[in-house]
Amino acid sequence: MPRKSLLYFLILSVGAVFIGRLFFLQVIDTKYRQNPLNNSAVTIKFAYPDRGFIYDRNGKLMVANQVSYDIMIIPKDVEPLDTLEFCDLLKIEKKDFIKRYKKAKNYSPRIPSIFVGQVSKEDYAFLQEKMYKYKGFYIQKRFLRQYPENTSANVLGYISEVNERLLKKNSYYQLGELVGYQGIEKQYEDVLRGKKGVRFIQKNRFNKEIGPYKDGVFDTLAIPGKDISLTLDMELQMYAESLMINKRGGIVAIEPASGEILSLVSTPSYNPNMLVGRKRSKNSVLLFNDTIKKPMLDRGLQAQYPPGSPFKIINALIALQEDVVTPETAFNCYHGFKYGRGGFMKCHCGIVGTPIAMNTGIYRSCNAYFSNVYRRTIEKYEDAEKGMDVWSNHAKSFGLGNYLGYDMPSGQRGLIPDSKLYNRYYPNHKWKAITTISNAIGQGEVLTTPIQLANMTAAIANRGYYYTPHILKKVGDSVNQNDKYTKPKYTSIDARHFEPVIDGMLNVFEIGTARGSKIEDIQICGKTGTAENFARINGERIQFTDHSTFIAFAPKDDPKIAIAVFVENGYWGSRWAAPIASLMIEKYIKGEVKRDWLEKRMLEGSLEEEYNKQLEIENYVAQKEE
Repeated sequence: MPRKSLLYFLILSVGAVFIGRLFFLQVIDTKYRQNPLNNSAVTIKFAYPDRGFIYDRNGKLMVANQVSYDIMIIPKDVEPLDTLEFCDLLKIEKKDFIKRYKKAKNYSPRIPSIFVGQVSKEDYAFLQEKMYKYKGFYIQKRFLRQYPENTSANVLGYISEVNERLLKKNSYYQLGELVGYQGIEKQYEDVLRGKKGVRFIQKNRFNKEIGPYKDGVFDTLAIPGKDISLTLDMELQMYAESLMINKRGGIVAIEPASGEILSLVSTPSYNPNMLVGRKRSKNSVLLFNDTIKKPMLDRGLQAQYPPGSPFKIINALIALQEDVVTPETAFNCYHGFKYGRGGFMKCHCGIVGTPIAMNTGIYRSCNAYFSNVYRRTIEKYEDAEKGMDVWSNHAKSFGLGNYLGYDMPSGQRGLIPDSKLYNRYYPNHKWKAITTISNAIGQGEVLTTPIQLANMTAAIANRGYYYTPHILKKVGDSVNQNDKYTKPKYTSIDARHFEPVIDGMLNVFEIGTARGSKIEDIQICGKTGTAENFARINGERIQFTDHSTFIAFAPKDDPKIAIAVFVENGYWGSRWAAPIASLMIEKYIKGEVKRDWLEKRMLEGSLEEEYNKQLEIENYVAQKEE
């Protein structure tokens, strides 16, 4: 082909491509022509829906809404204004005005975003009369949360402005909009938030609004969020919180027959109304920066503690399953358990030289008995590694050492050690049952969260199975039927082994370490615990006052509630944790508490002196190292 002809051919080909593309865009493809977002004479305004209400299991309102107003900005529509006057009107500094304007413009010149959020009703009435003077600004109505009762802040979470990371991840949200953070608000954000409505407003060449774009064909109505009901019993929850005033720790109560969480308490906490409105930012700084009381830490889900003596129940069940003991197998206790070269684990069971069988070992919490039980379990196998892994797998079948899969957005795994862990500690593999003997009494490397211990207790109450703990009961009128929460999970322990262990737990209340918390007409099965409390400060391992721990379920033969209580620096289990648990059981099962003397002691009791003492020691050690 001659060079001149080739040139003509190329020109015609390129022209044909352009003409074809223009024809497709203008005639065939209508998405650009119809989309109001591509029309510079159209303003977008959102209508925000009511966020869904939150109720407890009995229909009591826990979270409602209140009207709020935001000052919105569309940067491209802003006209010259008296900045100082406007700042005075909004109660902000000029530097804040400049910063907010730049942020909104960088986000989008055409899409509205919040300039000043959460204006009070009083300020709204005043501003409404003035806003006509400031082009590009308008007032947007929306809803904030309102908490009728000061309770369950750690469970409910809060709503706050969407951050930049979420903006990039989720196109639903616009700058300045609100989204759920932590707790239920985060976990069920998609259910609670509803769906925004959108209005497209046509403007004329003088930038004046003249009505809906295309007669409102693209407009959508806001769809309210759905109400949800939680499994929590708010009355029980508030009672538990009152018992934990001036104490630190976590409480979790579960209904064994369903896995429904009846109470989930973390103290110290805060009033959820603190994170609502324009004071939210200031209060959140105070709450999140409190590294001493840690009110934003959900101790029920996130705090990892050595379980102490309640873990002895698991060791008893494992030993029965592994056929290394029977309920009648007995061991002597001489104030403790001797091991290795000069090793000695003290015991305060009060029985010296008399053979102790399982029932007595449980209700007297004998360290020597459970050390022998644990040792037999590990040493049943040809090497410690095999024995440790068998033991570990049994313990993990109760939901320990891993996330339980509950429907809350935070948590910790806890720790159930296995042979891999000890092989890292001892690279030459020269370790054995005696090396890990602290696991026998729930110390050593074992770590659990309160919700894991409550779930473990529910599995014991059910004689070998549990339902994954969960906190959502209903969405609207629809009951939560998720298979994840309705199918039982079975432990590796045969059902026949639970009864002798449960009999021992019953005697903990009848004649054992928790007899002072006994309820005459309710058969409670439990186990007290005293968990050692260490902290490492500048490399130095310091021991503080022990934690008070307790697990229980009731009634014995028809369990309605399983509970775990941790009270930090609370000495032994019978001093704080057991009375608190028994009062909650009485409150839940009977509807009222008649042991006024015990209730008064728990309500008025304080451990603040212990916490101040620990803080003083921590500061002293830290300063000494400097």
